[in-house]
Amino acid sequence: MSDASTAAGDSASRRQPIWTRPERGSRGPAPTHSRDAIVSAAITLADTEGLAAVSMRAVAGVLGTGAGSLYRYLSSRDDLLDLMTDRVVGELRPYPRADGDWLDTMVLLGRRQLALFGAHPWLLEVIHRSSGIGPESLAWFDNCIRVLEPVRCPAAAKFEAIAMMTGVVSLFARREAAAGEFSFAGVDLAAYPHLVAAFAQPSAPAPRTDLVERALRGVLVGLLVGESSVAG
Repeated sequence: MSDASTAAGDSASRRQPIWTRPERGSRGPAPTHSRDAIVSAAITLADTEGLAAVSMRAVAGVLGTGAGSLYRYLSSRDDLLDLMTDRVVGELRPYPRADGDWLDTMVLLGRRQLALFGAHPWLLEVIHRSSGIGPESLAWFDNCIRVLEPVRCPAAAKFEAIAMMTGVVSLFARREAAAGEFSFAGVDLAAYPHLVAAFAQPSAPAPRTDLVERALRGVLVGLLVGESSVAG
């Protein structure tokens, strides 16, 4: 095979999703690591030091090898991020049974997402990567569609609702990550009468459900039930 043909084949391989490629290249010495070990090391690094700390060189250092050796398993850092994303999405398993109320089940799934973002804060930076839709992410979507089977509305509306649920959960995760970073304390509000009036009002009693649950229920009901009926 000519050098040009080899280069074209390598380029085509890089364009393929990482999950459809062989565990490692066919060339080079026998493997001393596995793709699974590389991803595990990268996740640990991201959990402890943040996503910016995850580079091919840094992950190779954790594994006690050179950065060049990782390219026998991955084509780029983007491949690594895709694998990391899909691996942690797999932590959402096992999925709850869908034999109860679909809305309660979806809220539970949303809470699991929120807990996942808490366990892996870096996930907020990569979850919306279109290239990161791997087997576990597809299984998550498939499960959500299964839960929403009783809802009589177009499939497109269900996908929109699932995406909006993830968006709402990510907003709450960002709020939790930034807790304590913003406050009106020490700010002169004299020029902002509506804020002054709002702060002067007595505190309302605590709601029966927390804000996360109310937001998720509101979004899901508004997008799905609002324009359709639900099977009894």
